[in-house]
Amino acid sequence: MEKNIEKQLELIKRGAVEIIQLEELKKKLERAIKNNKPLIVKAGFDPTAPDIHLGHTVLLRKMRHFQDLGHKVVFLIGDHTAMIGDPSGQSKTRPRLTREEVLANAKTYERQVSKVLDIDKLQIRFNSEWLSKMDIAKIAELMSHYSVQRLLERDDFANRYKQQKNITMLEFLYPLLQGYDSVALEADVELGGSDQKFNLLVGRDVQGSYMQAPQVVITMPLLEGLDGINKMSKSLNNYVGINESQKDMFGKLMSLSDNLMLKYYELLTDEDVGKIKADIESGNLHPKDAKINLAKLIVSQYHGREAAERQAVEFDRAFKDKVFPSDIAVREITISGEKIGIVEFLSSASNMLASRGEAKRKIQEGAVEVNGSKVSDANLILGAGMEYKVRVGKRFARIFLKKS
Repeated sequence: MEKNIEKQLELIKRGAVEIIQLEELKKKLERAIKNNKPLIVKAGFDPTAPDIHLGHTVLLRKMRHFQDLGHKVVFLIGDHTAMIGDPSGQSKTRPRLTREEVLANAKTYERQVSKVLDIDKLQIRFNSEWLSKMDIAKIAELMSHYSVQRLLERDDFANRYKQQKNITMLEFLYPLLQGYDSVALEADVELGGSDQKFNLLVGRDVQGSYMQAPQVVITMPLLEGLDGINKMSKSLNNYVGINESQKDMFGKLMSLSDNLMLKYYELLTDEDVGKIKADIESGNLHPKDAKINLAKLIVSQYHGREAAERQAVEFDRAFKDKVFPSDIAVREITISGEKIGIVEFLSSASNMLASRGEAKRKIQEGAVEVNGSKVSDANLILGAGMEYKVRVGKRFARIFLKKS
């Protein structure tokens, strides 16, 4: 275990939104070092979808930080609570999953998280181990420790209550069960996304009710997807999956805006973000080169260094003029702005296609290419400071998106 508390805190705080409470964490670390007893660090995952994307890895990387510091990390699969459904951020009652759906999704997790976490040091637990054994008396005892008023302080519950939208008793029970997970594991620290703050704080209260020292809560930011606006999500098609091909992963990362690129550096790599930003601002580092380096770092993690280097070469090759046939006229277009969506570019910005509807249809048909790669995502965002070569059938355009 790392014996220097300041070094531990420096790594733990990297990228975190909030630590509740920092002084408690310092005391826990002091006791852990003094007694040579690692902290128990918990992070829960509901197996509601089988695929993990880069947004999930923000939390996984923080778990890896605790592993590297010598602490005991528990990857908790909420197989029992997933059949209720976490209401965080939901504007309506969430559909419940069947036991079969939950287990099928859970089976894929160990293989995927091994790309980020040290699987030999990881403890994987299922909350059905203890929650499935709770009878009505134990559930009633748990519910007695928390009030409806406190639950209605939660934004999504409060909003739905005001709008007279349905809230089930099961949804009220969810944060209490998540809190009881911390009791069962005797967690010292719980990690979660910033949208999970309410649930994580309930865990502190529930532990206190069961005469345990409250866990420290560390929240991590939600990673915006490729559109630079919404949280990365498969349903919004703005994601980069860790199981995607090396080519698709590299190409998607190269579409990031400059500002979003720096956030990806901070949350998905161990690079010195301050230095990268300073080098870009001073002109010592071109944003395109910084983006290529980011893509190489991330692709290396999931596909290996050789694959990353190969994709960098392929991407560079796609930028050369020989990508376009010599006998075809190529339109040269310069656009000002931080970013532009591929649909907007194809229709209104370049007039390569007559309408947004036609642009979306051509993308669905696989008729659109950017830098030699087919575009399958109509939400693709082209970031500033880059040159793009776009092809739609036999029509070609070279665009440079410069900052306004």
